[in-house]
Amino acid sequence: MPVPIPRQRAIPAAEGGQAHAAPPHDTTAPPLGGPRVNGFSSATDTGTDTGTAIGGNGSGLTLLVIEDDPAGSLSVPELLDSAGKPIRIRTARNLTEAERLLTDDVHCILLDLALPAPGSTGTTEGDEDELVALKHVLRLAPRHAVLALTANDDSERGAEAVRVGAQDYLFRDELDGRLLSRAIRYAVERKRADAAQRQLTESRLRAQENARLERGLLPTPLLEGSPLRFAARYRPGRSRALLGGDFYDTVRTPDGAVHVMIGDVCGHGPDEAALGVELRIAWRALTFAGLCGDELLSTLQKVLEHERADDEIFATLCTVDIAPDGRRAGLCLAGHPAPLIAREGRLAELLPYEDGGPALGLLPRARWPRRQVELGGKWSLMLYTDGLIEGRIGQGNQRLGQEGMVDMVRRQIAAGLQGDELLEAAVNEVRDLNGGDLTDDVAVLLLDRTPGAR
Repeated sequence: MPVPIPRQRAIPAAEGGQAHAAPPHDTTAPPLGGPRVNGFSSATDTGTDTGTAIGGNGSGLTLLVIEDDPAGSLSVPELLDSAGKPIRIRTARNLTEAERLLTDDVHCILLDLALPAPGSTGTTEGDEDELVALKHVLRLAPRHAVLALTANDDSERGAEAVRVGAQDYLFRDELDGRLLSRAIRYAVERKRADAAQRQLTESRLRAQENARLERGLLPTPLLEGSPLRFAARYRPGRSRALLGGDFYDTVRTPDGAVHVMIGDVCGHGPDEAALGVELRIAWRALTFAGLCGDELLSTLQKVLEHERADDEIFATLCTVDIAPDGRRAGLCLAGHPAPLIAREGRLAELLPYEDGGPALGLLPRARWPRRQVELGGKWSLMLYTDGLIEGRIGQGNQRLGQEGMVDMVRRQIAAGLQGDELLEAAVNEVRDLNGGDLTDDVAVLLLDRTPGAR
């Protein structure tokens, strides 16, 4: 049966320079200058090489040969890497010795499948025992490329070795330097490719799992029985994230009142996102417990102080509690921008913000006054985080600001936009004015009361 020749693979420049084909094998060439170890010519003394592990800096390849061959029948004239440099060789007569020689500068392992595993009697019974040595090596060296060496008439065993985890198999009696050199380079590159693919798969699985987690942490408004219409848009500033430091929620309590909240934890990382979720859940629980205004915000500040990782972390917050008749509301601001209201027959404007208190976490005994606001019969109330107003305008350092946002929303309402369309247009225009994606988290939500509502 012919020796299976691995397909020639391109070797990256990182592996000793630009890839070159191995020179033709000259059967009359003398062995390499190093000492012959167990029938192999070696470029260095065994156990003293300094190479790199798979994926390293390309200073040359190192082969660890694991076989017990007192007769030295595995004689190979020369082994060269893709750049024509000698492949360094270490040898081990058993798996215990191999474990000692298996350092990070070894790139590939050539294993004789006939070698018994540690503690074995050397006899095999059944197909499973035939690969016990290979399985031991794969457990011992999961990051290294492995070539299996088998007898000429045992191709099935070689194929099974590849199925178990070896990169390739070779016939013991038909080796030559060129074939083995190519097989080593191929095995190393295939192991690198397999490792990269595995890392990519693991990264994708982690991303999917994180996305499911973050999606599950986004709020679901509880407005059953309320005539108010709700819409929201959320864009975290973190790349590829679904959840940022901004948070919001809306619930309807048994008395018919609708409570809405929006907030912003300083910072943009996963810790800030987690803290935002904790504050949102705490707000919902406290609201259903009957708290509002200063009492609610004081309790939330205690939650923030207990959960934050650093004393410098704070959070801004805006809460609105809308009476059951929908015509008036209580407003509390904790260092947060005031909501925008659009009433029937009037231009959109900001709600009063002179009586606001400090952000949560700044002052230990702060107070947050609750201000009564008349809403009217038909209105739209927009709450937002500062990511919507802090984007740049053009190439300079000028920001959109609250006044610019009010003018923008007025134009969009005059164009007939409302609900989801209004929020989408607002977020997109802010992004376009900024000249690209916003670096800060953006959360914006809208509550509408129509004339026919109770």
